[in-house]
Amino acid sequence: MLSDNFWRIIRIGLVGLVLAAAVAGLVLGDAWLWVAVEWSPPAYAGLYENGEFDTLTTAALLVAALVKAAFLWLILRAPAPGPLDRREKALRRLLYLAVAYTLVLRYPIALLPDAVDAAFQLALWTAIDVLYLLVIRWRSRVLRATAGAMFAVNLAAIADELLDELDLPELGSGDIVELGFMLGGVATIAITVIGQWRDGRWSRGTQIAGWSSVGSHALVIPLSILLGSISGGYLAILVTMDAVWLVGAVWIAATARELPVEGRPADLPPARRRVPRIAVAAVAVLPIIALVHPEQTPHLTYTGWSMDCYDRPSFGDLKPAERDAAFLCRARSTDGGVPPMFPDSLSDQGVLAYGRALCRAKDRDEQEAILTRAGSTRPAWGADPWDLVYVCPEIVGATHPELLRSTAETEAANTAYIAEENAKCHDPWPRTKGVVQATANYFLFADGDHGYLVHDPGDEAVGEAAERAIDKLYDDRTLIGVAGSAVLVGHVEDVVDLCLTVKALRTAPPRRTAGWDQVNEVPIVSRSGRLTVPEMGEGGEVGAGAPMPNLAIAGKGRYRLRVYVRVDAGEEQHLVVVFPGASRKRLQLKP
Repeated sequence: MLSDNFWRIIRIGLVGLVLAAAVAGLVLGDAWLWVAVEWSPPAYAGLYENGEFDTLTTAALLVAALVKAAFLWLILRAPAPGPLDRREKALRRLLYLAVAYTLVLRYPIALLPDAVDAAFQLALWTAIDVLYLLVIRWRSRVLRATAGAMFAVNLAAIADELLDELDLPELGSGDIVELGFMLGGVATIAITVIGQWRDGRWSRGTQIAGWSSVGSHALVIPLSILLGSISGGYLAILVTMDAVWLVGAVWIAATARELPVEGRPADLPPARRRVPRIAVAAVAVLPIIALVHPEQTPHLTYTGWSMDCYDRPSFGDLKPAERDAAFLCRARSTDGGVPPMFPDSLSDQGVLAYGRALCRAKDRDEQEAILTRAGSTRPAWGADPWDLVYVCPEIVGATHPELLRSTAETEAANTAYIAEENAKCHDPWPRTKGVVQATANYFLFADGDHGYLVHDPGDEAVGEAAERAIDKLYDDRTLIGVAGSAVLVGHVEDVVDLCLTVKALRTAPPRRTAGWDQVNEVPIVSRSGRLTVPEMGEGGEVGAGAPMPNLAIAGKGRYRLRVYVRVDAGEEQHLVVVFPGASRKRLQLKP
């Protein structure tokens, strides 16, 4: 152990350096004064933006220099002599590490990611709190259990900060939870001081420092109100609170210094045992009371922000604990500029309760009445099953089982459905083999779809050509719009899909109009050497259900496109035959 003379030299040297640096900073300028007193760069956390401090901030820095020098004198006292067991040695070293962090280590650690700082704090104080429970002679199982509970609350607050830095779901949210965590930190100090008093080895001065550390937390609000109302008070608040918070380091250092067991009394008199009971009860009950609030206060247990509300995950992809948050995303969504389903003033629990009530509504009118009671600005819209499935899957799933699927299950079901629909379509010219050909179901929009395109996807002007083809679709009864590299073929009946066969031949085939209702032939040009029919893309609802070949088998140039159409028992079948041809005439072969 270092000698008392060495500690005395260290104390005199460091305290003298702090005071001398403050005087030099006053002479050299505000930046030097800030570094001398706050022990951090003047631009740290963006605090020093203008050229000089106001009078209030300068005065606060000078007073803080004196206060910090006095505290540093108390912190750097030599450890008390005496034997220590293994646990006490570990506790002393960790306490001195905590003091070093408060004084100097927090600034270099702040250069690292915030998650590193939070993880370091959690590991350090977990070890210290465990050793507190083992080293301090609490002399009461109730007191030890209460201390353990308060330590757990304090560690939960640090863990919550770590989860926040890692962008993971937090243990709690809202001002009430934050207040509970803050009171838990104050209670942790208070219960430790009570334990020191009952233990008997720590001096009255150490206990006073501990209670002063508790009081420093109570000064936060009044100091903020007092100095925040004064011009330039922001920096003064930071300087003042930084100096006041150092009293905690004084108490921690004194706790480490007085750990040896020499002179500790064997037991406490009965009078001293009874006094802490009221304090222990108050410390245990106070955080619980603070967490109790009126029923009309919104409870924000679920915020919906644990997942990305811009995504819309399938019900089957979510864990049960995530489904309420998914519904809150829908209920509070304003996508597209539409008002949310529920007002912002309604708590999350209220939104969930009204959501389950909507599930039980018999019709839209009852849903409108529920939304009106909830204060919705759009009650007439009601609620859709794909939103409600997250809060009542057992009700929605009975009538819409497809909404319970995961993304993989939905894709598998869609693939199976498309394959089944494709299997219903057959080649109407099985003996005439094309150079390339394909048969598939072509899926249309249920309402308002003009038909399908045969086009050159490599033509830069194909978009404009498609628009012109749409404009020409209804020029005659053939329902075929022609515009350069795009031909739009309309459907005869009001159908949502049709069977489509495409074939590319090297020469014009025989007409073979028997059995068909309409047969028309039109010109089309390929400028890039490609002609095809759009396929149903990933997640799409329109297009061919199977890969479509390139029908421009002769490369770039002009082609003829013959379209066969027939309707049988409400089902529409199309055959498209493409072959090279320079003619630009439109031919109506049937009727």
